[in-house]
Amino acid sequence: MEKITSTLRLRMSAKDAHYGGELVDGAHMVHLFGDVATELLIKLDGDEGLFCAYDNVEFLAPTYAGDYIEAYGEIDKIGNTSRHMVFEARKVIVSTQLLISWKSQS
Repeated sequence: MEKITSTLRLRMSAKDAHYGGELVDGAHMVHLFGDVATELLIKLDGDEGLFCAYDNVEFLAPTYAGDYIEAYGEIDKIGNTSRHMVFEARKVIVSTQLLISWKSQS
């Protein structure tokens, strides 16, 4: 079977930042995974389906307004009534506005 994947790339805006220092909350990344899952299920089944659970979510780096995020997902197991997916979010471009702010403080 051909691997079924989906990738979304978008910029985190100031509207996405809910904490001091323009920090974007981790729940926003989980929301992106839901969007990727919807596309994967439509590609496979022709319907968006219902998402049951996430397992082992880890946030390894902070995300800030201005960063570009690439949310990737793939279906790795297909059962009779279930689908198992793997997701990863990567920061592909770091906001230069934040870098300039950090440099000016030193």
